[in-house]
Order: sequence, then structure tokens, then C-alpha cells
Amino acid sequence: MTIPKKDRYTPLAKKTLNYFVDYLKEYPVKEWLFEGRKGNQYSVESIYNVIKDKASAAGINKKVYPHIMRHSFATHCLEQGIDLRYIQVWLGHESSKTTEIYTHVSKINFDKFKNPLDELFSDPKG
Repeated sequence: MTIPKKDRYTPLAKKTLNYFVDYLKEYPVKEWLFEGRKGNQYSVESIYNVIKDKASAAGINKKVYPHIMRHSFATHCLEQGIDLRYIQVWLGHESSKTTEIYTHVSKINFDKFKNPLDELFSDPKG
């Protein structure tokens, strides 16, 4: 498995920052923010295992992998109404077409959909 050589960025949740501050007090950074058992970089396999274990503990039975977190982030941003262009920049995509691949239409978006024709016709009973 090859690790992409491109940095990825995302806004840090405010609550997460507090966890990082506490973590760094207990585990000062030597070389890596999160070190493996022997003080070296976390292995790809270890990251997969952490995500699988956390998903299992949360009752998620689908196959999970690190990349799905990017997809979920993009989807949640879209559901909150964040412009696709911002998401594109956060994900580091040169083309908006690449960002569109990560997105899908969720039921939440369908529930918010309002047919434009509904505004053209007034309710005779209302």
C-alpha cells in the first residue's frame, strides 16, 4: 500500500483542540504527533486497525477505512450548506469534479427540497 505524498488539511473542531492541548501536555511531541509503540511513525496498518476498532465499538458494521473519513467530512459539510468550493479547497482538490466524486445526495437534502412550483400556486383553502 502506498501512502499519498500530498498533505491533507481540514478545519480543526474547537472541542478537538482542547483534547490536543491535554494530549500534548501528557505526550510532548518528539518527532511525530502520534507515535507508534517504538517512538516511530504510526504504521498504515495501525491507523486502519484504530479506525476499524472504533467503528466496531460504535456499532458500525460496514467496511471502514481512513479515506471514508474524508468522504464523510465532505458529505457533512454539504449537508450543512457549505459551498462546494470551500470543501474543494479543504480537501486539496485541483478540480471541483474530483470533489463532486466524494459527495452524494443524502436523505437530509431530499427532506429540505422544496418544489419551486409550490410557491407559484397558492393554496385555495389557505
